[in-house]
Amino acid sequence: MHPPAEAGRTYDLRHHGDAEVGAGLVDLAVNVRAGTPPSWLADRIAASLKGLAAYPDAGAARKAVAARHARPESEVLLTAGAAEAFVLLARVLRPRRAVVVHPQFTEPEAALRAAGHAVDRVLLEAADGFRLHPAAVPEDADLVVLGNPTNPTSVLHPAPLVARLARPGRTLVVDEAFMDAVPGERESLAGPGGVPGLVVLRSLTKTWGLAGLRIGYLLAGADVVRSLQAAQPLWAVSTPALVAAEACMAPEALAEAAEAARTVTADRAYLVDRLGGVPGVEVAGTSPAGPFVLLRLPGAADVRLRLRAIGYAVRRADTFPGLGPDWLRVAVRDRRTTDGFANALATATVDLPDPPGPAGPPGRPGVTGRTSAAVPGAGGP
Repeated sequence: MHPPAEAGRTYDLRHHGDAEVGAGLVDLAVNVRAGTPPSWLADRIAASLKGLAAYPDAGAARKAVAARHARPESEVLLTAGAAEAFVLLARVLRPRRAVVVHPQFTEPEAALRAAGHAVDRVLLEAADGFRLHPAAVPEDADLVVLGNPTNPTSVLHPAPLVARLARPGRTLVVDEAFMDAVPGERESLAGPGGVPGLVVLRSLTKTWGLAGLRIGYLLAGADVVRSLQAAQPLWAVSTPALVAAEACMAPEALAEAAEAARTVTADRAYLVDRLGGVPGVEVAGTSPAGPFVLLRLPGAADVRLRLRAIGYAVRRADTFPGLGPDWLRVAVRDRRTTDGFANALATATVDLPDPPGPAGPPGRPGVTGRTSAAVPGAGGP
């Protein structure tokens, strides 16, 4: 089934928020927590540079990650950010029918296409709050990819609902890159459990400000980890990144992350409240859960340019399958920054067209047809 709005559309799956940032702009385009990494973490990383003559040893970091999630070390794979994990999965798995649930982070689909796989899309609907309906995923899909909480919609899907996607013979990949920004990490599937075929991806780059260091990890059954590790280059994760991973698993670090999650929750509520005072701006979903919010407003492309002229960078969202030119993603920041942004947004939306009409009654998500890796525009820069 091809939803009418999707017919013939292509997306720049390789566009990311860092492309929006420029000198002198207040950055609301990238979802890395501001003011990071903290000094104690930066000091640990700096101290690790004395050991660069030796090859990286992932043992301590793997043990720390395993203990943090109460899993065996054999079920942990350290990666150069979650992006490397998507590439490894795309290269190792041989799905007959791969499905990506959108709108979501586009790198999983880009990696699958680059590896030569055909990809189907299940599109969640704005009118339905971008809620997940497991029945919309084709029964014969043997690889399903979903973000939780989802980038860019900021929707947090209930863990039991996500688990319903699991099937014998199916690999279920859940991208939890932003789960540590959710108080209590409720709805996480990273702990030990009996969900068959589950692969959970986590990132340390968002909460800890380590995007330039590239560090994340994957949690899966030992057989899956072995297969992925065999395809991973030797010493793929650097010594400084491994030291950072171990440090971020310490109890005091987890307590700091938990406090940061509570702060993000309060600051997001303040942002949503301020946005409610800007005419024509709609916040997606009923209860955003990530360190960002998705906005729909008329003339969003022009608004983004006007905001840049005022001094604010936001993330265009028309590169996410299922979204169009009326969407923008905005990172959660401190309240002073939010006040400045809300005032700038009110200025940038003056004299724009009237808001679009209602999106229509809630319905079931659509499944787009299979497309090959050669679709034009599917993975451009």
